Amino acid sequence: MHSTQKAKKVAIFDIDGTVFRSSLLIEVVNMLIERKVFPAAAQEIFDEEHKLWLDRKGGYEDYIITVVHAFQKYLKGVHYSDFMDAVDEVLARHNDQVYKYTRDLLKDLKKDGYYLLAISQSPLSILSKFGAHMGFDKVYGRIYETGPESRFTGKVIDEHLIMNKANIVHRAVEKEGLTLKESIGVGDTEDDISFLDMVENPICFNPNAALYRYARIKKWKVVVERKNVIYNIA
Repeated sequence: MHSTQKAKKVAIFDIDGTVFRSSLLIEVVNMLIERKVFPAAAQEIFDEEHKLWLDRKGGYEDYIITVVHAFQKYLKGVHYSDFMDAVDEVLARHNDQVYKYTRDLLKDLKKDGYYLLAISQSPLSILSKFGAHMGFDKVYGRIYETGPESRFTGKVIDEHLIMNKANIVHRAVEKEGLTLKESIGVGDTEDDISFLDMVENPICFNPNAALYRYARIKKWKVVVERKNVIYNIA
């Protein structure tokens, strides 16, 4: 960045459960099964944890971990074009299934000249399209390697980078010429603490128990959207 160029203020968002009301990865896995790109056996991997979560007898984190296992187990050998066809159908069905609070916040921040940055553990190929739809300037997600004949190898490229969201923020700030002064961060789980700790204005939106406890200690803003009501808890 040239010294004469003014650094842009940045707003950092998690995506799944923070902007998107579900998980992009879950929707893609379900679509791959529906389209028979993944076998029906893939669903058996996460069915039990899904039911436990729906019955409030198990945690969402346990459920999403089993979905990730199913995805990684059956992704190898899938053709990139088949995967992207599933991605396009997911977005056609669910693109606008977002939270009103974060949707409106993104619009307001965009008008105020903020650089909108998204960091997620979902595949970058779907995040890029969803992020563009929502007005993000840059998105970071998991990059899955493709090999001969454009088929997935099952490997994640530079997985260590995406696992640490604070490192991603440092990289983006330097590369894009951003400033953390007046910065805003929005997340929903303890995985987002690393970047929420970095910003001047952290927002815990629909937080899970671990993030909520941390937010109370740090006196961070907590916002909950339930049905058509938005609550400012702290």
